[in-house]
Amino acid sequence: MSTVSWITARGLFGRRRFLMLLPLPAVLVLLAVLCRSLGVDPGEWASPVLVGLGLAVVLPVVALIVGTGVLGAEIDDGTVVHILTKPLPRWQIVLPKLAVAAGVSAVTVAVPLYVAGVLADSVRLGLALAAASALGALAYSALFLALSLVTRRPVLLGLVYVLIWEGLLGNFVSGTRVLSIQQWVIALADRMAPTALLSTTVSVPVAVVLIALVSVGFTVLAIDRLRSFSVAGETS
Repeated sequence: MSTVSWITARGLFGRRRFLMLLPLPAVLVLLAVLCRSLGVDPGEWASPVLVGLGLAVVLPVVALIVGTGVLGAEIDDGTVVHILTKPLPRWQIVLPKLAVAAGVSAVTVAVPLYVAGVLADSVRLGLALAAASALGALAYSALFLALSLVTRRPVLLGLVYVLIWEGLLGNFVSGTRVLSIQQWVIALADRMAPTALLSTTVSVPVAVVLIALVSVGFTVLAIDRLRSFSVAGETS
């Protein structure tokens, strides 16, 4: 499994795809620093920056780029053949790739969210946002990794979920928030550091259970889907 993880990490950091991860977190920190340095009231900028940009855009987009890339890119360019020919159970392929995807996504998002949270309110809020976003990164990564094995257009479907379901419908149809990873992350962060800057209608127990179900469920789906792949990298 360590070999698969190493190959995945080396491939991820060696692709131009990784450079796409940097601008959004940088913008998040820059906006927080700018608002703080200008003396803007945190009540006016914290929620749009932390939630509207950090949790609604940076977290899912970074996870989408990484999650669809750790295995989907190998399927597209045919290098997945080298992995499929190894005498490894499929779970020993999926789990290391998921670990790399979730780890890279979590670090890339948690650090700038921590900085922005500290600038907006306190160290406690920064730590809460970092911890909650790391759990959200795991759920998003499992979802997007599974999508890369289910469809040839995982990025498109991922954007539909993020922009339409979580973004558009989540703002106007309150019932959809129960099935929104973004809202689960907000609920967890708000429980760890209660603040008026974060608000959601999803309860913490529901958020915890659903994050676990999504993470495990889509990981199992990815493993099962990979079993159906032939050596040529296409489903049988």
